[in-house]
Parts: sequence; structure tokens; C-alpha cells
Amino acid sequence: MTAFTLQLNGTPRQVDADPSTPLLYVLRDDLRLHGAKFGCGLGQCGACTVMIGKEAVFSCLTPISMVGERAVTTVEGLGSAERPGRMQQAFIDEQAAQCGYCIAGMVMRAESLLAHNPKPTEAEIRLHLSSNLCRCGTHLRIVRAVQRAAGTLKAAA
Repeated sequence: MTAFTLQLNGTPRQVDADPSTPLLYVLRDDLRLHGAKFGCGLGQCGACTVMIGKEAVFSCLTPISMVGERAVTTVEGLGSAERPGRMQQAFIDEQAAQCGYCIAGMVMRAESLLAHNPKPTEAEIRLHLSSNLCRCGTHLRIVRAVQRAAGTLKAAA
């Protein structure tokens, strides 16, 4: 076991973990943050997506030892039920969640996109979100939510 200090959602958090432990397990098991979900464990579904710095990463594939001193942001760090962040509010407004399993990962990948490109096109949104899977079929609503958060949502005809 090794002691690690994570800069998690703006707060330093101490954890003891094997250096090869996936960040996802540290977040869920040690720090009790359950927004990032275990989906496939292979980096193929995106349910575990969090941000390290401004980059969206699959936390199931990222060993805790690779985080270093970079800031980690989870969906819990964006806002709360009482005070949702802009992306969370956009997903609520567009009713972009159905079962909800993929949504935290989608929100985090979308946050990463807007951190790099504040006014993405619809094609850029679709491309950026393509590594995160949703089986419920809310893709159109998810794209609209990202457009709403970016301030690029066009009025309905």
C-alpha cells in the first residue's frame, strides 16, 4: 500500500492504495463517490469517465499512480442535486437521462469537450461523445444538452 493525495473536486483527499489500483475503485470503494460507474472495465463504454485536468479519462483503466498531482473531477464535483452545474442542469432541462447509468460519464466527457472547445458544432459533439455508450437511445437529447450548456442550442422550428 502506498499513500496518495488526490486533488479531488477541489479538495485534497488522502488514500492508501496499491499503485496499480484503478482510479475508479479508489473513487467508489475508498472515497465513496458513486457517480463514475463500473461498466465494462475495459475502457469501451465510458460509464467510468472522469476528468484529470481538462482531459476525459476512463477511470477503470487509469491506475491511481498515474494521477500524480493533477486535479481529478468527478460528476459530484460539478454540482449537487440542489445546485447542479451548467452541464448537469442542461441534461436535466433536456431530459437526457433514461436509465442514468451512462449519464455521469457522458456529462464528464461533455465537460471535457467544453473545456477545450466552448462552442462545438453538433458534429464535434457527436465525435467527442462517441467513446461513451448509451443503450437507452437518448443520444439526441444528450447532444441537445451539450449544445444547451455551450449556448449553441438552436430554437425548435
